[in-house]
Amino acid sequence: MEGLSRPTSPSPRGEQIRAWIQWFGLGRLVISALAMVVVCAGAFWLVRTPPPPTEASLPRAVASSVPGASATVPQAAPGGVEAAERLTVHVAGAVKAPGVYELEQNSRVQHAIEAAGGVVDGADPDALNLAAMVVDGGRVYVPIAGEIVPVVSGQSGSSEEQIPTIVDVNRASALELEALPGVGPATAAAIISERDSGGPFVSVDDLQRVPGIGPAKLDLLRDLVTT
Repeated sequence: MEGLSRPTSPSPRGEQIRAWIQWFGLGRLVISALAMVVVCAGAFWLVRTPPPPTEASLPRAVASSVPGASATVPQAAPGGVEAAERLTVHVAGAVKAPGVYELEQNSRVQHAIEAAGGVVDGADPDALNLAAMVVDGGRVYVPIAGEIVPVVSGQSGSSEEQIPTIVDVNRASALELEALPGVGPATAAAIISERDSGGPFVSVDDLQRVPGIGPAKLDLLRDLVTT
């Protein structure tokens, strides 16, 4: 009859697809598709960029470059004065490079002498208290052996600062002996060793029994010791 369309015959490509599905099986096709989805999802999970850890959003403290130091930023001292203030001292006498030097806080007379290059030959650094603190604006004078140096105001390490009125060399300790001019640790130990082995000193002149004490050093001690 006219006006009615004839049924359309399936295309050859559609027939091939239908035949392949019938041959492969619908169940295996569904399983293969699901397996492909799982593989793609796993690959995406492996290659994705992980989110940053929670710690990354926390504020960070600036670490100090000094081992064991606190990370807190140090506050300036009142008035803008640095904590590590330096001292200025005049080093004179029997040293290699006399002059004015800047030293760290809590420096000793020994440090001041080292800053001036050390002592020269014939110097008598034991006439000073090498462990005395250096004062800002002070003076360290190293005498020649046998030289009697008057006490100067502001002089650091002057042995007269700690000398007792009279020291009994037969009873004094090593520290008491070291306070005497020209008596350092070695000479104090020699005095104690001599009085222990040779007996008490009978007079001040008897100190010449001690190695290292000659006429010049004895003159320094004569009015400061007794037996």
